[in-house]
Amino acid sequence: LLPAEAEALVRALQGIELRDAGGQGWLRQHEFVEKLNMHAILSASAGQEQLLTELLVTYAKIPVLIGELISTEIWKHKIFPVLCRLEDFKPRSTFPIYVVLHHEASIINLLETVFFYKEICESAEDSILDLIDYCHRKLILLTARSANGQTVNPAVLVPPQELQKQAETMEFEISLKALSVLRFITDQVESLPLSALTRMLNTHNLPCLLVELVEHCPWSCREGGKLKKFENGVWHVVPLEDQVKMTKLDGQVWLALLNLLLSPECQRKYHFDGFNKSQLLKLRAFLTDVLIDQLPNLVEMQRFLSHLAVTEPAPPKKDLVLEQVPVIWDHILKKNAGKWEAIAKHQVKRVFSPTEEELKLQARRWAQTYSLDMMEALAPDKPCCRVCGTEAAKRCSRCRNEWYCTR
Repeated sequence: LLPAEAEALVRALQGIELRDAGGQGWLRQHEFVEKLNMHAILSASAGQEQLLTELLVTYAKIPVLIGELISTEIWKHKIFPVLCRLEDFKPRSTFPIYVVLHHEASIINLLETVFFYKEICESAEDSILDLIDYCHRKLILLTARSANGQTVNPAVLVPPQELQKQAETMEFEISLKALSVLRFITDQVESLPLSALTRMLNTHNLPCLLVELVEHCPWSCREGGKLKKFENGVWHVVPLEDQVKMTKLDGQVWLALLNLLLSPECQRKYHFDGFNKSQLLKLRAFLTDVLIDQLPNLVEMQRFLSHLAVTEPAPPKKDLVLEQVPVIWDHILKKNAGKWEAIAKHQVKRVFSPTEEELKLQARRWAQTYSLDMMEALAPDKPCCRVCGTEAAKRCSRCRNEWYCTR
């Protein structure tokens, strides 16, 4: 995007009512989010994301994005199940619903890209509490998730079962993005509001939840005697020589633990009671020499746990009398309480039964947004020659799918 285009898209972002999800105005906003998302990824890979972060801070759009994130999450859990149960829910195409389900993934992906910066974290202001709660809910889903529930035969899936499976798959990937966002938030513990720190440490007890993730590692599973790990959006078999290698997701968990346990402010506020202490000491079994070689900062964690094992830390100092509470989640729930079925019926008639002409028009708009060249630029892996497997720079002009290195 050109700077003027990026600025126009950022300025156009606004909060949209829950009942309007999937409507024309909502679809335009989703298109804006997608373009900004792709722009953020490409800019970050080129080290030029400063402009977008400045725009999001200048126009105070981080709270707007967090609000949209929470709204889509509520739609998915409150309205989507009702929608699938309605007898007259026979959409001409599942495409509009896929877009709504994908909206949450688009926003959390954009936040993951920009939350690396301290200015972005600070610009969230009070909505950071809603984002912390959101990330906590996603980590709870991760810890409760069975890593073996990956394979489903798509041949037997028809709407709404297909849609529900799509929602489950997205939920897993979104939860992994939320883990990264949470880690970036913990990087800024020194500049977070007191309520945010208290909420992470005591209300949600995130250190113990992160210990659960280290123990159960939901992005890793064994299938047919082979170790598989989830990276870059796909499950892949890990070669024997790489099985002790730390993945990016493993690193995010350990870095978040380092931030939450070794920060002086966090140690002052966290309650190291008997249960919390026993849970944290489980980490000692995972701190092998091989792991520490990959992330040397874990030496400090090892020392801290050794000290914790033989001492009784002082109880936390309770200096917070009034605690802020997140407002976005509560506001949306209160405003729409008792209206879930009415909203679902409204959306069946107005949103999820598009005409053939409306589908064609929307398809053309998305074809422009998701251009082939853009998708190639975003792909994590470079294309390989179909014959020899080396990196390829040429593609078949007829099918546009197969790549080759030389004629």
